[in-house]
Amino acid sequence: MIIVTGATGLLGRAVVGSLLGRVPAGGIGVSVRDPDKAADLAERGVRVRRGDFTEPSTLPHAFEGASRVLVVSSNSSGTSAVTQHRSAIEAAVTAGAGRVVYTAHMGSNPASPFPPMPDHAATEELLRDSGVAFTSLRNGFYTSTVPMLLGDAAETGELRLPEDGPVAWTAHADLAEAAAVALTSDDLDGLTPALTAVEAPDMAGVAAIASELTGRPIRRITVPDAEYRAALLARGLPESAADMLVGLFAASRDGDFGPADPTLTGLLGRPPLSVRDVLRTALVTAPV
Repeated sequence: MIIVTGATGLLGRAVVGSLLGRVPAGGIGVSVRDPDKAADLAERGVRVRRGDFTEPSTLPHAFEGASRVLVVSSNSSGTSAVTQHRSAIEAAVTAGAGRVVYTAHMGSNPASPFPPMPDHAATEELLRDSGVAFTSLRNGFYTSTVPMLLGDAAETGELRLPEDGPVAWTAHADLAEAAAVALTSDDLDGLTPALTAVEAPDMAGVAAIASELTGRPIRRITVPDAEYRAALLARGLPESAADMLVGLFAASRDGDFGPADPTLTGLLGRPPLSVRDVLRTALVTAPV
């Protein structure tokens, strides 16, 4: 049985949807913190059981009979995240899974200034030491982040952000399909190449795309990291969230999130969704 964790989240639910087009529902199990939120999956024949990375005692039952397990990375960070990932990996191995698939990131790096990246690097070490076959999906940066970064730029005409670098923005739907491939074949083994869309625009390029789609001119303005952080704190963001966003720009300047790679295109057999495709839906269909 293929076990998918985090199946009520954006990525996990999309992975289950892709799997349902590949294998019978009875061959899929989901491990979720709140089974009630997966009632629709149960109605389709998917096995739904409670499993919580923060409560390792719940995982043996959730992972029972596993042939492969998808460990969707935790929303936590630092030691907490790595501890949760260790619990999930150990439970998958104990359950007899022949492969553990993990949703990592193309920027996985123990020295990265973007806080989640050292967590991914540490988890990849756990996978190497697990004693079973593994696939670490080095996903491109989720395109769903872009509208948040744009904020009210279409209204103000200014996109005020720190200096950045190219980012291979990639859609959840395409990465979910890649995860389904990893769970149903041996095409992806070990650390994957970067799984990305075909372009890696910087924020000036994103601003130009958003301006074209909305018909409103948007000027990209570079501000110091400290000024950006102060503005985030003034808007009420916690310090940890502000530091994470500042780290995102620092890591992009280091080239951690680019360039684009053709691997995902080959897996899908079609071009992945571009940042323009995603913004067309996010910006044009929503009021600005």
